[in-house]
This record gives sequence, C-alpha cells and structure tokens, in this order.
Amino acid sequence: MGAVPIPPVANTHGMATRGKIGYRQPRLALHVAALSPLPRSCRDALADPHWRQAMEDEFAALTDNHTWDLIPRPPQANVVTGKWIFKHKFHADGSLDRYKARWVLRGFTQRPGVDYDETFSPVVKPATVRTVLTLAHSRDWPIHQLDVKNAFLHGILSETVYCSQPTGFVDPALPGHVCRLNKSLYGLKQAPRAWHTRFASHLLSLGFTEAKSDTSLFIYHHGTETAYLLLYVDDIVLTASSQ
Repeated sequence: MGAVPIPPVANTHGMATRGKIGYRQPRLALHVAALSPLPRSCRDALADPHWRQAMEDEFAALTDNHTWDLIPRPPQANVVTGKWIFKHKFHADGSLDRYKARWVLRGFTQRPGVDYDETFSPVVKPATVRTVLTLAHSRDWPIHQLDVKNAFLHGILSETVYCSQPTGFVDPALPGHVCRLNKSLYGLKQAPRAWHTRFASHLLSLGFTEAKSDTSLFIYHHGTETAYLLLYVDDIVLTASSQ
C-alpha cells in the first residue's frame, strides 16, 4: 500500500470523521439512477438479485469464519435477535463499488450479566493522533491508512451468547436451532471490546508495546527502526522510520 496523505485532526472532542467535517461522498446521477433501491424489507431484498447476492456473500463470510455453531435452543436461554442492514458502497468518483448487506444483532435484546459483562473499548485520543502525525511529517516518514474488513467478526467472545439464525437463511433441516456464537458480531455490546482485545494481543505478540499515555497507540522498536500504530476501532494509521 502506498503512502496516503492524512489531513490534520481539528476536532478536539473526538475523531474528525467525514460526517463531522461536512464531507459528503460524491454521487453521480448516472450511477444512482441505475441502482437497485435500498430494500424496505428482507423479503424485498431476497427478491432483488443484487441484494440477494450481497446477503449470500455476507452469510458465506459468517459461515467461513465459523462465527457460530447451530445447537438446539437451551431452556430459558436469552436469544438475541438480529436484522439485515443494507447499504450502497461507492468509489471516490461516485460509481458503485458494491451492494453491502450486513447481519447485525440487536444489542438492546441482550441481558447484562447474561450475554455480556464488560463493554468498554479504548479509543485513540485526538492529541495522540496529532502528535504522531506531526512527528511523522517532521521526520518525513511514510504514512499508511488502513482499515480492517469485517473487523468485529474477528473478536473472540468470552461470554456465551445465543442469537437467532439470519432471516432468509434459516437451516431448513434445523429451523428450531439457534446460533451459539464463537466470534463477535456487529451490534453486540461487547463487540468493540472483543475486537480491540484480539488485535491488541496480536500486536503485543509481534513485539509492539502499548503507550502508557494512550493504550490505542502501539510502538515497535527494532534496532534503530521505529514504528507507530494508531488504532481507532477498525481504522489504523501506521507510520514508521522506513518502508
């Protein structure tokens, strides 16, 4: 990945997201007119080949990731419900990138002490971002911006969580079974924490250390070389003294 210029963070109360700085993704009328509209229901989505393919791709990713095991519903178990979320993803020029369907759990149906315990996940401080970027620019270090695809699906759960089978993809041979989660899913209250814990643990195993002033800043030293990695949920800024 080549170096990506990153603008300075001006928001002192939180990360300067695109929405906060008034950024709007460009849209070309020519492309938008040809799009399948956002489905109003799961039935509408399944009837549209574009959205159905997006749902099948999401279900395949969840299955390949071994996100859950199908088991008979345990007596008195709390089963977290879910819903499909649909979104058009666009390229920078406004042309369609892909149809995105995501199976998201309704976190408000979880029970504290039953489906989740700790939910806090650290977020990098804006002052830390400014400091690292200033350091990188002053030393003319390369800067890379990355994000992690389906980041929350990589989080390992420490709690036992049951959820319903995805609408439209219920196993016809086991319609009464529920999903016992092995991995985290979007919408779970502990999903950000589970993802951060797994990613941070991996960085530490590679030889990074957490900064004492900000646990979302990871530092790596090897001889005379140094690297800094900033983690904001599933967005990453990486800079180092050499490529």
